[in-house]
Amino acid sequence: MTTHTAATPGATLKKLLRRRPDDDGGGGAPRLSPLWTFVAWLATLAFFAPVAWMVLTSFHQEADAATNPPTPFAPITFDQYELLFSRDITPFLLNSAMASVLSTLLVLALAVPAAYALSIKPVEKWTDVMFFFLSTKFLPAIAALLPVYLIVKDAGMLDNVWTLVVLYTAMNLPIAVWMMRSFLAEVPKEILEAAEVDGAGLLTVLWRVVAPVAMPGLAATSLICFIFSWNEFMFAVNLTATQASTAPVFLVGFITNEGLFLARLCAAATLVSLPVLIAGFAAQDKLVRGLSLGAVK
Repeated sequence: MTTHTAATPGATLKKLLRRRPDDDGGGGAPRLSPLWTFVAWLATLAFFAPVAWMVLTSFHQEADAATNPPTPFAPITFDQYELLFSRDITPFLLNSAMASVLSTLLVLALAVPAAYALSIKPVEKWTDVMFFFLSTKFLPAIAALLPVYLIVKDAGMLDNVWTLVVLYTAMNLPIAVWMMRSFLAEVPKEILEAAEVDGAGLLTVLWRVVAPVAMPGLAATSLICFIFSWNEFMFAVNLTATQASTAPVFLVGFITNEGLFLARLCAAATLVSLPVLIAGFAAQDKLVRGLSLGAVK
């Protein structure tokens, strides 16, 4: 007897993304149709083209970078990078690194216990707590600038990198709690029960059991918080002057009344982008696993 299977919703997509172990030596890697592969490459090139153009322009002279239409085959030079270091970009990079790294560590130290209490050991009315965290992001940051400036001024903390650490921690904490709660909700309860039976305390459970299992989520959360802190501009440009200015503030210095120094600005932007690119490349496997955690059952 021959049976006919009715077509189910999503059957076409399953054919496009079906596993074919016989084609890849038994690895079972998903296969995309040539059309979708071509579309994916086009999207990748569209996103990468501005970055490639920025890097290429950073190796040109100002006269070549300002031509219209641009001249991509102009002579290559490292003069723009030499000028950058002669203007001493290093303190700005160090301030950005200190504010971003310290605030990210503080965010993780606060977000992991909070997410643990909201997912694995949920407190009473935990949904209201989650809404409260989310509500702190409703107010535009520009609306809080004047009160924050007055408070920081009265505290004598203007032009201080620790002010940025506190602000970046408060800014990223709601996002980190929401992300970490979704990641910790995927931790098997059996592992936690076994640790409790063995007499493990809360800190031991968080450090020895939860952290290794939720490492992809931790990597994704920390990288996103680091990127947000590294790229933050509004508080940095208004609350710092000379000692605690960050890398995004340094970039504004190339927009002057004399004109836009395009090649030098591209060189500075390339240097400022490198730490984020290196961090993302180093954690790319955990980042992809963390952002897709719970998406596929």
